[in-house]
Amino acid sequence: MPSTSNFGKIKPLCKEDLSGVVAIDKAMTGVARSDFFKKRLDAALEKPGDYVYVGLHSGDCLVGYAMAKLVNGEFGNPGASASLDAMTVDPVHQGKGGGHQLLKAVEGVLSHKGVEKLTSQVDWSSPAMLGFLVDSGFDLAPRIVLTRDTITPPSQLDFEQDDEYLDEIDFSAPDGDDPGALSNERIPIRSMNEADLADMIAIDKKISDTDRTAYFKRKQQEVLHQSGVRVSLIAEMDDHPVGYIMARVDYGEFGRTSATAVMDTIGVDPGYSGQGIGQELMYKLLANLSILHVEKIRTEVDWNTVSLIAYLDEAGFKPAQTIVVSKKV
Repeated sequence: MPSTSNFGKIKPLCKEDLSGVVAIDKAMTGVARSDFFKKRLDAALEKPGDYVYVGLHSGDCLVGYAMAKLVNGEFGNPGASASLDAMTVDPVHQGKGGGHQLLKAVEGVLSHKGVEKLTSQVDWSSPAMLGFLVDSGFDLAPRIVLTRDTITPPSQLDFEQDDEYLDEIDFSAPDGDDPGALSNERIPIRSMNEADLADMIAIDKKISDTDRTAYFKRKQQEVLHQSGVRVSLIAEMDDHPVGYIMARVDYGEFGRTSATAVMDTIGVDPGYSGQGIGQELMYKLLANLSILHVEKIRTEVDWNTVSLIAYLDEAGFKPAQTIVVSKKV
């Protein structure tokens, strides 16, 4: 059973805690991820309703932290859910129940927000973290993480599949590219911008028959403002958007220290299905990531979405050495 002993005080993280968070993370990983944590903390302070960021203090010293974000609306499933994407206790203070204190605090805030489920990812090679999550009541989730390298993108995606499988795929952010540099001879493709939000919501509503405005606002905020480089794309035909792919370059989510792209959502207007728009978006994303020297891309899908998994398999994705876990809040 998790320890119920308390050796510190839980308080919301604030801007003054940034240096302490970075120092604790560096003590664990050997890498100073200042930019990653600054973006995460800035986002939490700007939109506190979408995040839970708490710190564990011993006296006046920050000795641990936990960060979670709301991801409700993913795959259109009912019920709000959140993702625990960072949690660490200073090595000097481990073994005192601080991790369980932090997790309990996160769950308390999420419960108050009406969140029903908390998920996370853990690498198979991290038995200590996996053991902690199991001990804390997490179970294996019915979702899998898929990955592929971007170093050698295919010259073309030569699988003959209809865009029917790409009409709405939620797999689940960016300042540095030249929007004018993205083009395609057959289907014009460009960088996503703030003004594309209404069109993406409209396309999604055609597909899902659901208004998921809040979800898309949150996702666009992530992909355009919470990552080191802008990689999300829009496909246009007949002078208006007909497809999109939302992705972000991740410099530290779920404890990772290397740059990895995360593909969240891809959608194609049903009226333009069968024209290869989804394939072109995927190809362009992989090509751009390769140019940016982002070597890996990953995504998370339900285990029983057979057609989607087959599509991703054809696109070169393979199972990652990563486990998805979840628990009821």
